[in-house]
Amino acid sequence: MALLLVGCGASKKTGSSKTRYAPSTSISGLKFLDVYELPFELKYENTWVGGLSGIDYDRLNNRYFIISDERSATTPARFYTARIRISGNKIDTIGFTGVQTLKMPGGRLFPSLKEGALEAADPESIRFNPGTSKLVWSSEGDRAERNGVVNIKDPWIWEMDLEGNYLDSFALPANMHVQTVEKGPRVNGVFEGLGFASDYRHLFVSVEEPLYEDGPRADVDYAGAPVRILKYDAVTRKPIAQYAYLLDAVARKPNPGTAFRVNGISEIMALDDHRLLVMERSFSMGNSYCTIKIYIADLKPATDVTDLSGLHQDKHYRPASKKLLLNMNELGRYIDNVEGITFGPKLANGHYSLLLVADNNFSREEKTQFFLFEIIP
Repeated sequence: MALLLVGCGASKKTGSSKTRYAPSTSISGLKFLDVYELPFELKYENTWVGGLSGIDYDRLNNRYFIISDERSATTPARFYTARIRISGNKIDTIGFTGVQTLKMPGGRLFPSLKEGALEAADPESIRFNPGTSKLVWSSEGDRAERNGVVNIKDPWIWEMDLEGNYLDSFALPANMHVQTVEKGPRVNGVFEGLGFASDYRHLFVSVEEPLYEDGPRADVDYAGAPVRILKYDAVTRKPIAQYAYLLDAVARKPNPGTAFRVNGISEIMALDDHRLLVMERSFSMGNSYCTIKIYIADLKPATDVTDLSGLHQDKHYRPASKKLLLNMNELGRYIDNVEGITFGPKLANGHYSLLLVADNNFSREEKTQFFLFEIIP
């Protein structure tokens, strides 16, 4: 197996087969330790390492699964395996150890949007289940004019093996189908986040922005836009609940004032069977950096809103509670398009680590950043 090292070392296998996915469910804070940047034109096995949108840690084998959101533009849709060596509370080495193409049922590779928009994938998140040695990943689907035709494609959550072969799919709730009218999910605002509960019996899936019927998107002067978090039975792969989570307002005014701006959930990670880390990402044109906030959300007091529509107007439900854990603006450094989050290995002081990864959108003006934090119990 080829190994590409970016740094100056390699790491040894650590961990225990009994280690939980959420090694520390008590989190009072996050302490910033380090940031590590990959070169813009980094290549591995004839692929361009960019668009890194999801990351998950396999503790037993000390490896990371990292998915790229490239829609087969240069090489087929794919995910990587990697080693990240932490030394002296710094990221010393990032070594890519493998790359696997994502495959459709039947084994075919995904085409690009130009080659076949109806079949193209838009990968966003990836999670590993050590009990089954299988991966799940999400695609956002599509709702846009492609090659002169409006392309309508549903999002999905699929299960695959470690070679990227399709195994099974999670059932799509009725309100998550993409439509030609303004109903259901918004384009590029669907399944951005995945997170297994600590016992792996449930899978949580986050929708990035409000469904059309749930009201307008977040804006500079609009906080409280409701987005949905889905709960699945991870064995039957069927949805069992939906919960509302209320977004912050867009962090900064765009320039000009009518230009693109957004705030939504870019990733989630479960702490147990009802508490999640929720990462909100805000960006406005005319600003070079993103505002990334990490909240602890609790679904236990929240109402199941599966059968409710129009959450913006209907106030007869309880949303998930949220408590701010980190605003990355307070780090006083450039923060790019952070989209991935995972627990990492133990640090020298016995505390667990947390790693984030930023998607550079294959743009020279953006950066592929890996952030390292210490979890304060």
